[in-house]
Formats: sequence, C-alpha cells, structure tokens
Amino acid sequence: MTLAISIDTIHAADARLRGHKRVTPLLSSPFLDDIAGQRILVKAECLQHTGSFKFRGAFSAISALDGPERARGILAFSSGNHAQGVALAARLHGVPAVIIMPQDAPAIKINNTRALGAEVILYDRDREDRDALGDDLAAKRGLTLVRPFDDPQVIAGQGTAGLEIAQQAADMGVTSAQVLVCCGGGGLTSGIATALAHHAPDMRVHTVEPAGFDDVARSLAAGEHRTNARTSGSICDAIVTPTPGKLTLPIMAQYCQAGLSVTDEQALRAVKLAYQRLKIVLEPGGAVALAAALFYPQHVTHDTVIAVASGGNIDDDMFLRAMNTAD
Repeated sequence: MTLAISIDTIHAADARLRGHKRVTPLLSSPFLDDIAGQRILVKAECLQHTGSFKFRGAFSAISALDGPERARGILAFSSGNHAQGVALAARLHGVPAVIIMPQDAPAIKINNTRALGAEVILYDRDREDRDALGDDLAAKRGLTLVRPFDDPQVIAGQGTAGLEIAQQAADMGVTSAQVLVCCGGGGLTSGIATALAHHAPDMRVHTVEPAGFDDVARSLAAGEHRTNARTSGSICDAIVTPTPGKLTLPIMAQYCQAGLSVTDEQALRAVKLAYQRLKIVLEPGGAVALAAALFYPQHVTHDTVIAVASGGNIDDDMFLRAMNTAD
C-alpha cells in the first residue's frame, strides 16, 4: 500500500514552516521521573503558536496551495485547536478563513479563533449537519477545505514535530525510547511516527486516547476501522473523534505499536502535575500521553518515555478542576 506521505513530504513542509513555527522544547522533571519510575521527556507543543501542534499542519496545508486557490479563502471544521491553527495560518498568508465550530466548544477556543481574524460559524452538533453547512459555504464562496487530520499536507506539517523530537533526543543522548502521542484522528501520530521511522528508528510510537473513546487503539488491533459508540462524553474534547482517518490509519498501522488509553481523572492529574513540575499549562486532551507515561509503568519497556503534550487551551473552570484533583 502506498502511504499518504513520505519523509520527503515532511522535509518539504519543514522547509515551508521554517521561521514560522516554534521549535518547542523537550522538558523534564525529576519529580515526574520518580512518579513514573523511569525518565520522562515532554515535548511541549502546548507552547506552539495558538497553544497546540495544530498550527504546524494548518500552515503546511495552506502554504502548499497554489496562489489563486489560497486567495479565495480557507474553510475548516473544528472544536477549537485546529480552528485556531487555521485562523492564524490564514492570517499569516493574508487570506480569509471561515471556521465552522460546535456551539458547545470551549469558550476560550471560540473567542481565540475570532480574535485571530477568522469568521466563526457556530452549529448545533445534535441538530445540524456540519458537512452540509461546509459544502454549502465552500460552493458559494469558493473556499478550500483544510481538514483537521486526513490531509497529506496537514499530516506532513504535524510530522515536523517528529523531526524535532529525533534531533532533540539525539542531542540528549537518547536514541531509543517509547514515544506516546495524544491521538484523535491520527494526524499528529502519523506525522511523528513517519518522521521517527526514518530519523530515529529505535523509537516506538504508541497512541494514547481517552478511555471509552479508543477507536484508534481498537482499529490498530483489528486491522480495520473501528468506531466509537459515542461522539461526546469525555473532558478530552480535543481528541474525541468517531474513527481514525482514512489516510492516517494505514500510516499508524505501518509505524505504531499498540494503543493505550487513560481515564479523564488521570488526564486531570497529569494537567496538575505538568503545571506543578514543568510550569506548563495543558488541556485534558493534551495531557493524556503524559498521563499514560506517569500512571501505566507496566506498559513501559524503555528507560526513556517521550510524551507529546499536544495542547494547552483549557478553560479556567477546567483548570481549577484539575488543580483540585487529588494527588
């Protein structure tokens, strides 16, 4: 099977992103190492522009469009992080962006998307058809859809985080590790796994999802797409998707190990520990990889675990809930 992207696609995206993306750090804390019983390194994508890795893929996809197509404007569907990434990337390219967001998306994500200059259209996910709304807008305005994960150039942009992990880990003397990635549709995981397969082949990538929404883990185990019974019900809203992408699942099947899952309570504990010990702010969906590293040592087979902290756009109430979580 021919996969959607190659390492050359990621290198090309990295060249376009140079000077625009942040090279986010690999952080560590001896306190977290003690909890987990092994060395933990955290790739802090919560420090990326717009507070998540999504900027990488959005900028990659928009920069890859030809001039006239890009100038007509960009369309995206998102509950928040992809919305903000697309909004900023479109603004940097000087083109309009229309983002269709659910009414129940976190307020901070809706407000930030508007503040970045995008036109936000809210919809009721229980009563309205998001795809139909998007098709109508795209036809009327000539907009180009940038998908949140099932797009080769988006996957390639996310893969630039994998290039950084490989180089940063090597600079620290780490060439063998387990890499845990917060996973929704699989764009970030697919990109990172592809990059590491070529630049750090002794690293093993695992998806991490919320318990009860582990469609990727079940799909990898079954060798075909599996779907979640529910589309909502976890505080890890940023990574709740019905099923893996058509493009991403074959990539993950090629390069990833078995998937893991954590509870909402464990994700909240990871949010608290990340703030206390690393001085970074994570949202629950962006903390599940760290939660797996901290609370499931039985799944760890390497001396070093690299957890990707994928996003930090959290409402005040949820952050306070995390801070009040028992140690």
